[in-house]
Amino acid sequence: MSKSTDLKNNLSVSWSSPSNIALVKYWGKHGRQLPRNASVSFTLNQAKTITRISASDMPKDASTQIQFTFEGKENPTFARRTEQFFDAVKDAYFPLLKHKLLTIDTENTFPHSSGIASSASGMSALALGLCDLEQQLSGVSTYDDTFYKKASMIARLGSGSAARSVYPHLCVWGKHERVPNSSDEYGIDVSAELHPIFRDFHDDILIVSDEEKRVSSSAGHGLMDNNPFASVRYQQAATNLTQIMQALREGDLATFGKITEDEALTLHALMMCSDPSFILMAPQSLEVIQRIRNFRQNTGIPVYFTLDAGPNVHVLYPHAHAPAVRQFIDESLAGFCKNRYILHDQVGKGPEKLL
Repeated sequence: MSKSTDLKNNLSVSWSSPSNIALVKYWGKHGRQLPRNASVSFTLNQAKTITRISASDMPKDASTQIQFTFEGKENPTFARRTEQFFDAVKDAYFPLLKHKLLTIDTENTFPHSSGIASSASGMSALALGLCDLEQQLSGVSTYDDTFYKKASMIARLGSGSAARSVYPHLCVWGKHERVPNSSDEYGIDVSAELHPIFRDFHDDILIVSDEEKRVSSSAGHGLMDNNPFASVRYQQAATNLTQIMQALREGDLATFGKITEDEALTLHALMMCSDPSFILMAPQSLEVIQRIRNFRQNTGIPVYFTLDAGPNVHVLYPHAHAPAVRQFIDESLAGFCKNRYILHDQVGKGPEKLL
């Protein structure tokens, strides 16, 4: 066997991919992971997943195509989800990997399933790795727009919000009449439109709880099918996206902050009025929100909050105000966090190929 043939039979890749925080939220879906409304998100920097994938020839006696570990340990639940996902996409998108044994190890830099989008970083890192292996086996190694578009589409099939994690700084996912080239099938990079004040924007994530969510995001999306406010919500989201994109282009912090906070509260209100209903915020979440509002009113510093589908609060603010806001967080908010745990993050440059 030649050396080049051996290399094709035994390949390894490693990708780091970040989580993202939606400013206009995607909530409600149809078809195969298609959004009911367009969303826009900041790509984060520190909250990320690192995934290593090795592809080798499948042994004749192999009972499974996926050997999976999470942070170096077996995790049957994650392994089953990963295998089901790969089974659903391999025929259409990864024909050269169909008969390979895939050894996957993945790790997060933040607590799993606690309201930070671990599925977004996890599925985007997995999609990037699979796309990388497939193109290497086909003799291609070009990481261009086509590569990332495919990775975004594949990631979406595993987790809708993962479609947004394959791009730097700012991403729109979902068809929107005011966003050229936007699509329900994949996210698009709109970072070129981002005003400089947002390019190093901070997102300090207050870990109010590191417990798993009481309802999965997938189940939450499903509850929108019968939510009496669904149609009004989708109209609201479209309007909010138009307005916040203008604010992001112009550096309009006040409009950005108002829409971002309104979107977070709307998301949680939709869960509270679903059937069955869920309350995903904790008492500490509400106290943190009120303190942020009071601090902003008293100081004039443009600091804002948002939440994903969980209790943890994201504190958003410009880099120029970092010293004052960090002091405020340490003195007034850290006590509401589990073990005073805060993940200091900011808008980032997107995924990174490590191997």
